[in-house]
Amino acid sequence: MFHPLRVSEVERLTDDSVAVTFDVPPELRETFRHIPGQHIALRRTAQGQEIRRTYSICAPAGASDPVLRVGIRLVESGEFSTYAFKELAVGDTVEVMAPTGRFVLEPRAGHFAAIVGGSGITPVLSIAATLLEREPGARFCLIRSDRTVASTMFLEEVADLKDRWPDRFQLVTVVSREEQQAGLPSGRLDRERLTELLPSLLPVAEVDGWFLCGPLGLVTGAEHALRGLGVARSRIHQEIFHVDDGAAGVLSPASARVPARSTLTATLDGRSGNWPVLEGDSLLETVLRGRSDAPYACKGGVCGTCRAFLVSGEVRMDRNFALEPEETEAGYVLACQSHPATAEVELDFDR
Repeated sequence: MFHPLRVSEVERLTDDSVAVTFDVPPELRETFRHIPGQHIALRRTAQGQEIRRTYSICAPAGASDPVLRVGIRLVESGEFSTYAFKELAVGDTVEVMAPTGRFVLEPRAGHFAAIVGGSGITPVLSIAATLLEREPGARFCLIRSDRTVASTMFLEEVADLKDRWPDRFQLVTVVSREEQQAGLPSGRLDRERLTELLPSLLPVAEVDGWFLCGPLGLVTGAEHALRGLGVARSRIHQEIFHVDDGAAGVLSPASARVPARSTLTATLDGRSGNWPVLEGDSLLETVLRGRSDAPYACKGGVCGTCRAFLVSGEVRMDRNFALEPEETEAGYVLACQSHPATAEVELDFDR
């Protein structure tokens, strides 16, 4: 469900990014109270076409009134990011969905670390700030990669964390397209470099949770490096911010057997319905024909907004960059990427 929220601030962060803050009225404070690391979906209609995009909340998770602030980077040919960067102004109204997402960290004692690239800093900023503020027994190491210093989002906010908690917050910065006077040499943070770098920065095996966020290449390389260093899969959490159309991630071959006719039964907000699945349609597209309130944002298998439990039947997912292995093993699928592999399929969006 979307709620119209007023824009209270638009702050230019870099030459290609902004931070947008929304007013949350008293009656919606509980609706928009977020867990550190969650994201929101934004919706607008332009020239009769609905546009939805998800953006992570960068503000700490407050104990009282929620602060709803997101970071938006301008993407080439990106309809919503172009609108937000060039047109969105204080006083405008944007339709906003309640916070969701499982790339989260509830504050607790321990040693945590993040490897982020570009705008992947956005959810991690909320995670680190909330953790350090609420849990005196926690430490956090942030390893961030950006193209240049000028393109680095939330420079001041990250510097503030270092100033406030110098003994509990470790910051390592790498830029890929310019030399730095101090710090690490420039270059990409790929698997080989991280495998060599990480043990020299912190006790890898003692870190209680790793949070990887950014482009697919960075996240995949970081995961492989950590697994090669002996980190258990259960301690690695990841969120992809950008996936090229040709990127890998197909879970089952396109030639997998598809029934000639299939019917989908779906439960959403306590109400069930069933619809025939048209040839070529995903299960999300099938639900949307009868329920326009079905949850989705990116339709690319990245954000996880359309996550649903597979009650019965079988499906094939084209690709998955949002669900953890434990979730798929437990029976969850991405409706936007799922197609029926049996004549009857049942999904539950409420679980």
